[in-house]
Amino acid sequence: MAWEDSWVGGRAVGRRGLVWVWRRLGGRVQWRLARFRHDTFLVYAAGVVRDEQGRVLLLRHRLWPEYRAWGLPGGYVNAGERLQDGVAREIREETSLEVEVDGTPFHVASGFRHRVEAYYEARVTGGRLSLDPAEVLEARWCGADEVPDEMSVRLRPLVVSLFRS
Repeated sequence: MAWEDSWVGGRAVGRRGLVWVWRRLGGRVQWRLARFRHDTFLVYAAGVVRDEQGRVLLLRHRLWPEYRAWGLPGGYVNAGERLQDGVAREIREETSLEVEVDGTPFHVASGFRHRVEAYYEARVTGGRLSLDPAEVLEARWCGADEVPDEMSVRLRPLVVSLFRS
């Protein structure tokens, strides 16, 4: 079943309807639904995409709570998918950019419950920045002093540290 043809409560709903329902479910219900979709644990992978000035691409995600809506392009890796391929796919889906992803993550963390997070450097190889409005509200190229406050308490220090290396 395609994303556009999903069913909720016996009725077909489009992307906007699913976004509306998802945002109102709350964290615990969202977590349980995500666990149905994925195997034993969830693997989240994200990419650090930089422009020629060294600024980092940050996205304001539609499905994330407002107090931590900003983050790196990324998402859950599909079962059987290589992490690097998952990062490239998520960046392409969210931004239309084609990237080459480094082979080794620069940061790995244990996330919420049965979740692993891996962060990779990614270089733009093609495409033009164009956002998927179902997932992303806004994109910004941010320098060290432009990182938004509305990020998760674990992600913001990681992003800020990218400018020190």
